[in-house]
Amino acid sequence: MRLHIIFVLVFLSGCMTTYPNQQVVGQNLPDISGTSLEEQSIKMPEAFNQALTLLLIGYKQDSQFDIDRWLIALDMTQVNVPVYELPTIQGMVPRMFSTYIDNGMRAGIPKPLWKGVITIYQDGDKVQKFTGNENPNNARVLMINQQGKIVYFYDQGFAVDALNKLKDVVSKEDTYK
Repeated sequence: MRLHIIFVLVFLSGCMTTYPNQQVVGQNLPDISGTSLEEQSIKMPEAFNQALTLLLIGYKQDSQFDIDRWLIALDMTQVNVPVYELPTIQGMVPRMFSTYIDNGMRAGIPKPLWKGVITIYQDGDKVQKFTGNENPNNARVLMINQQGKIVYFYDQGFAVDALNKLKDVVSKEDTYK
């Protein structure tokens, strides 16, 4: 039975619709919803009421490697903004396996961090179309302001230069507080 599920998931990941990458700085994050690993329904962007919020969006399980590099770098450089991981999966069939997928994530993520992981299934195609999903192993790194406007976006895989540009956005925002 487990092999059948793995086969279906591998097959479905190959059926993903590809959208060209977009540059979304200056646009508003579309209205989307997801569920935290704590099983809380989250409506975005209104759920994020901080001056800045960083969203690390992953489209494939392999995106986690890039997300982890971002998380480590943010911690090491003491970038102090709320960060949320948004595993974002398109298609109706993966929604049927959402409990299995979410339980797999819960097994690998410490419980105190569950509130910061919000899975997006129903709006997964909407998000992927909005940012583009070419090179799906790369995280989509979005910084939004309190109004939901995207003030930083990067989708080329972790790079120190990209981290420094993100830090510049944070420091500029800090001067306007």
